[in-house]
Amino acid sequence: MSKLKEEYINSIKPKLKEKFNYKNDMQVPQLVKIVVNIGIGEAIQNIKILDAAQEELKLITGQKPVVTRAKKSIAAFKLRTGMPIGCMVTLRRNRMFDFLDKLINIALPRVRDFRGISPKSFDGNGNYSLGIKEQIIFPEIDYDKIDKIRGLNITIVTTTSRDSEAREMLKLMGMPFRH
Repeated sequence: MSKLKEEYINSIKPKLKEKFNYKNDMQVPQLVKIVVNIGIGEAIQNIKILDAAQEELKLITGQKPVVTRAKKSIAAFKLRTGMPIGCMVTLRRNRMFDFLDKLINIALPRVRDFRGISPKSFDGNGNYSLGIKEQIIFPEIDYDKIDKIRGLNITIVTTTSRDSEAREMLKLMGMPFRH
């Protein structure tokens, strides 16, 4: 079991139960999944860019990414339905906790001029989305082997429907929110 999952079960869950006066353990907010997504618009012209992004996402998450395809045709972007335009990974259970631990303790502190992440990026249903401008903040990425700096989106999905509960849970897990 990962260190963060153990900490969640042993200390964070009881604190949340006490703070929000839950009567049942099943009411306490939990992590459901973490979705990591890279959108690559240049993949329309050059399909090899997509392969490099998939390899980087595989190194970062430890799981094989799925290629995402265009749902609609957009003539202005020379895009047709079904063309590959990105890749994504959905992490659950132990891999999810391992990734979140690595994100909080290793990757985010390596961001240049880091002052914390925005506490306003909740969607109103207890889910948090975070954009990262450079994939090189993750230690698995070899700086010399990357062809282009890409950004990635990370969405953390929780069981709660209230942003305040999800924010408190992530704060107790160590997420560095800006004040």
